[in-house]
Amino acid sequence: MMLYAALRIVGFELKGLAAIGRWIVRRRHGVPAGATAVTYSKEQTFMMTLMTFAMAVETVVLDLLLVSLGVPAWLRYAVLVADVYGLLFVAMLVAACVTRPHVLTAGELRIRYGAYFDARVPRELIASVRSGRAYGAGHMVTVEGGRVSVAVSSQTNVTVELTEPITVVRPLGRRAEVTSIRFFADSPEPLLTALRAELPARS
Repeated sequence: MMLYAALRIVGFELKGLAAIGRWIVRRRHGVPAGATAVTYSKEQTFMMTLMTFAMAVETVVLDLLLVSLGVPAWLRYAVLVADVYGLLFVAMLVAACVTRPHVLTAGELRIRYGAYFDARVPRELIASVRSGRAYGAGHMVTVEGGRVSVAVSSQTNVTVELTEPITVVRPLGRRAEVTSIRFFADSPEPLLTALRAELPARS
C-alpha cells in the first residue's frame, strides 16, 4: 500500500510538470471537441499567486540570512532546494487545476481536481443537480456517508445526486462507493442548465 501511494505521488509530480507545459502553450487535458469545460480554479489561483510571491521573497531573504550567518554551503543549498521545490509544487498545482477542468460531454460528467482526483459520472446515472455554496471542507477530497466532496478553497457549490453508486478513487488510491458528489465550479449555472435539460426527458 505504501509503495502504491508513493507511485501515485510520483505520478502527480510528473503530471504537474506536464501541466506547466500545457499551461504555457494554453492547452487543456481531456477536453474533447464539442465538450464543455467547466473551470474551478479562479478563486484559488489568486490566493496561490500571492502565496507564491510571499514564498519567493522568503526564499531570497532566508538565503541572504544564511549567508550572513556563515551557514555551511551544503546546508544552505539544501534549504534552497527545499524552498525552490515548494515554489515548483505550487506552480504544478495551479497549472494542473487550470489545464484539467471539469468536463461535460454527451455521455458523462467528469469531475476533477488537478492531477489528484478524477471521477467520471455517466449522465444517465444523474438523478438531480442543484447549486448551493457549502463551506468548511477540511480536505481537498472528503468522503463521508456515501458523499464525496471535492473542495476548492474549502468550499463547494454544486451537488449531484446519483441513481446508483459509482466508485471514486481518492488521491492516495483508496476507493469508495458514493451516490452524491459535491464540487466547485467558477460559474455553475451553465453546467446546471445543461445537466437539467435532459432530466425531465429521462423521468
